[in-house]
Amino acid sequence: MDTAGLRQRIPAVIGVLVRRGADFPSAEDAVQSALVRALETWTDAPPRDPKAWLVTVAWRQFLDQVRGDRARRAREERAEREWIPGAVPAVDDTLWLYFLCAHPALSAGSAAALTLRAVAGLTTRQIAEAYLVPEATMAQRISRAKRQVAAAGLQQPGDAATVLRTLYLLFNEGYSGAVDLSAEAIRVTRQLSMLLDEPEVTGLLALMLLHHARRASRIDARGRLVPLAEQDRSTWDTVMIREGVDILQAALARDRLGAFQAQAAIAALHADAPRPEETDWIQIVEWYDELLGLAAPPS
Repeated sequence: MDTAGLRQRIPAVIGVLVRRGADFPSAEDAVQSALVRALETWTDAPPRDPKAWLVTVAWRQFLDQVRGDRARRAREERAEREWIPGAVPAVDDTLWLYFLCAHPALSAGSAAALTLRAVAGLTTRQIAEAYLVPEATMAQRISRAKRQVAAAGLQQPGDAATVLRTLYLLFNEGYSGAVDLSAEAIRVTRQLSMLLDEPEVTGLLALMLLHHARRASRIDARGRLVPLAEQDRSTWDTVMIREGVDILQAALARDRLGAFQAQAAIAALHADAPRPEETDWIQIVEWYDELLGLAAPPS
């Protein structure tokens, strides 16, 4: 079974449940339960319509949760009354979920954890291992984040800038335990770039790729950080660098410069130098000037 493909369906299934009347925290919990059922019961031959299967199982799980809580009985009846059975609508809620996880009511750390759970599809245990905290601690953090989003309202998600800052925070968390947060951040940012027509999204993706391409040379045998000038450039991933440069050039061609594009341009100039002394410092200084201009408050 394609676990990655299964995880990519999470946002769409959560979106269906929310439109049917489920609150966000309960919908997310129900979908996670459905994913566990899928991992336990699916073999090499998944159902003909995996999304519909997940929606059906998750919706039943949600109703079971509601029935088990008398205080939520009225919400269950309203959801059942308003839902008209039929085919699962072909609506992609992934983009909406990105913005919801970057809700302004959340701290940066909580937004990052919720993004890993709801968008990336990682389990609470995996996220806890990545952040080197007990699973119970991470479960409480994620539950608190979901309650904050539900209390603040689903109609006021974060903006694109907040989403990008959240993804960059994930990328900079790097690698811990069994989960590579940098790789997860690249994966979900790549997915976002296909959903949102915004040069800064592709600029962020290019920046991540250009930094990630140098990863093998950043730490020495003793676990110490290696300065850029001392890194073994033969270990840099030239294929990833080429992809990052191509993505950056396409973003810059849109002529809507942003901070992530400027940072990616600086990273590209460093990656392009065969030796430290061949670095084009004049262009790098010019890009830093651009970056400072982008960060300066309006006069």
